[in-house]
Amino acid sequence: MPQFVNKVLGEKVAGTRVVPLTVKIVLIFTVFLLISNFTSNYINLMLNRGEQISLLNELLIKDLRELHVFAGNQHEIYRYTDDLEEATNNIEASAERTFRGERSTALGVTADGEVLLHATNEERLAEFPDDTALELIRSRMAEGVEEGTLNFTLYGDSYFGVYKYHSRWDAFLLRGEELGEFYADSTRIFMEVSLIILLITFVCVAVGIFLLRYILRLVGVITASIMRMQNNQAIDLLDMSGAPNDDVAYLGVAFNSLASTIDNLMNIFKKFVARDVAARAYKEREIRLEGTKRQLTILFTDIKSFTFMTETLGTDIIRLLNLHYDKAIRNIHENNGDVGSIIGDALLAIFGTIAEDGDNKSLQALRSAYSIQDVAADLRKEMHKRRESILEQRGSMTETEEAIYQAVLIEVGVGLDGGEVFYGNIGSYERMVNTVIGDNVNSSARLEGLTRVYRVPIICSEYVRAEVLYSSADEYEFVELDQVQVKGKTKGKRVFWPIKRENLTDSLLEDIERFNTGREAYYEGDWKTGLAAMKRCGLGISEVFVERMKGAHVPEDWNGIWTMKEK
Repeated sequence: MPQFVNKVLGEKVAGTRVVPLTVKIVLIFTVFLLISNFTSNYINLMLNRGEQISLLNELLIKDLRELHVFAGNQHEIYRYTDDLEEATNNIEASAERTFRGERSTALGVTADGEVLLHATNEERLAEFPDDTALELIRSRMAEGVEEGTLNFTLYGDSYFGVYKYHSRWDAFLLRGEELGEFYADSTRIFMEVSLIILLITFVCVAVGIFLLRYILRLVGVITASIMRMQNNQAIDLLDMSGAPNDDVAYLGVAFNSLASTIDNLMNIFKKFVARDVAARAYKEREIRLEGTKRQLTILFTDIKSFTFMTETLGTDIIRLLNLHYDKAIRNIHENNGDVGSIIGDALLAIFGTIAEDGDNKSLQALRSAYSIQDVAADLRKEMHKRRESILEQRGSMTETEEAIYQAVLIEVGVGLDGGEVFYGNIGSYERMVNTVIGDNVNSSARLEGLTRVYRVPIICSEYVRAEVLYSSADEYEFVELDQVQVKGKTKGKRVFWPIKRENLTDSLLEDIERFNTGREAYYEGDWKTGLAAMKRCGLGISEVFVERMKGAHVPEDWNGIWTMKEK
């Protein structure tokens, strides 16, 4: 036994055990191998859970939209039948059909916490138990935010869900999944993979001991020779026959492997954060929770008829979105813009964070806006060609194929605004996000919504117009559309339709002149003159003003400002 211990742990010299280098390397390598593999497995688990949460969020949003529409229909029925219990039971039954687990839930909660309806396999609740989550919903509602994601607690368990305010029921509809149940499969896989890692590691250790003893055989020869010399108190030559010359090669391979790993991690990092954040992190070697007020231009784009697209395409909507966003984001980056966030059919981009000498951020944003429109137009042309090809081959398309064709004809609206905003990192050092906050951010989204009202592809604010006109580029003509007071604001603002000068024809210029004449008369309260001018105008936007002025009287307190009732 002592001989075995000496062979494994090394012999004692002057009362100190000289542990063989092979044993130390094997022990250290084993520990680090286990730590590395378990850490990688855990990181993989966390990343997968992040993707699971993202997918869950999309699924819950889909469920909630369906539930929201169904609840609206049931409210109409309830108004006629006056049977509240039947209406709520129908809504609960509809929600239960979308449940994915035993602990899935859907609730209708009033602002004071009363549970109007509750679809669950657990005990039904009369009051919403999570006061913190309810207060968060109320505070968001006070800020004008009627929907979002929410972490809440039911029956002592943590849930993740989405909610949306339903005005007819005067309640928040909430759809959630219990996280423990949702993560059960990934946890089980984590444990199974961990067991496999242990087994593989033990096998690798056995093989590694054999290989290391062979590779480091010269170390043993040198150690044994030195010990012998010490015991014999005599100096002798070391036997260096068969010495391997792999040290330099090993260091070179290790360095290249490390450099490749760092490069890959950096590329991955850049895909998930704004480019200026990545550049600053690379330079400063850290990311701090900080922010500043900056003059930036915000671009907000949204895909029209997205609900119809998702209902028609199902999961294929992801492929369509990626096809659109791939080219759209490239164009944004080419104009020194950066993507702030992507939420399904909506994209927010920021201009001015990667400023170079001579850059005009609003001009870059406007160029990007038209590039995004071109991307959508090119995709529509391609889909039209494919449809024509099918018609040539078969003569007709099925009803399903026609619906799919209509669904892939992406049309987007773009809103542009700018000004002083907060830009920086918020959150905690555990988890942070890069964000932009300010009235002008919200305004860009409101302007995008106006593209549906005025039937134009792009609408910008006076800030953007002024900054573009200040540049030396003479690329766009700005048509003033209206003076609008958007929801949540007390003052009106002028909004504009930017048109590429290369697209201006004589007939278009004549229609713009007629529209300008009608608009000015509309501002001044001379609706008779304005209506006549708008009727002669061939632009689609003139129809909006014809509808406003036709058969209507000028309000006594008329100031030329149209109030936007919806977001």
